[in-house]
Amino acid sequence: MSQGYRRFFKVVPALTDELRAENYRIRHEVYCQELGYEPLRPEGLEADAYDEQSLHCLVQSVSTGEFVGCARLVLIDPKIALQARLPLEVSCAETLDRSLVDPLTLDRSRIAEISRLAVIGSYRRRPGEKERPISISEEDFGTAKRPRQPYLALAVYLCLISLARHYGVTTLFVLTEPRLASNLTRMGVKLTQIGGAIEHRGTRIPSMLSVDEIIDGMNFVLRALFEVVSREVHEGITAAGQNAVRAGHHPCS
Repeated sequence: MSQGYRRFFKVVPALTDELRAENYRIRHEVYCQELGYEPLRPEGLEADAYDEQSLHCLVQSVSTGEFVGCARLVLIDPKIALQARLPLEVSCAETLDRSLVDPLTLDRSRIAEISRLAVIGSYRRRPGEKERPISISEEDFGTAKRPRQPYLALAVYLCLISLARHYGVTTLFVLTEPRLASNLTRMGVKLTQIGGAIEHRGTRIPSMLSVDEIIDGMNFVLRALFEVVSREVHEGITAAGQNAVRAGHHPCS
């Protein structure tokens, strides 16, 4: 799997202004131009108030050098940890099952939310996929006799998990559509539903992921791919001059 991935894609942590702009450009193309989720911006960049407290990542095509996918981890600034809220905490305030998890009782410096995942339209080829910012369908896995791997989607999620581990984030939250959640489970990304569904650009389910559980639970094949992605993340952090930031040090502090 890792050899196939390296033929097509690589991940790049977007830790510079130039790379973050590429992230915002993809989001504008997908969220504003293609899906109409957000208003068109004259500068062609889609950004919001959460971006300043986020870690961003990009997926790059090896053959063309084009950035084709992006995502972010929204962090909590430890200086205002008790006042700050993740987007999911706001949108799902009425539906979260706090008997399963209450984000306010966790170490706020070690939680983050996966959001603003986007893949450009030419990589969402099948009918129906162009209506979603990122999609993983049954066809992405092939058949029992001819299995395939959804390299692009895997790259996005494994990059986020690697960034979370590097910066000491232990718990991730995500708001996702039911079908995507089930297909993430097939990829080995264990999701725990933590509340009732809400209406947000369609039906969305709030879920939680444990970074350590996901990494520890990886099979041999997925672990090999994760190590490749993690090396790319480390190289990107070093190139951005962030190598002095130790795991566990919160980038917002």
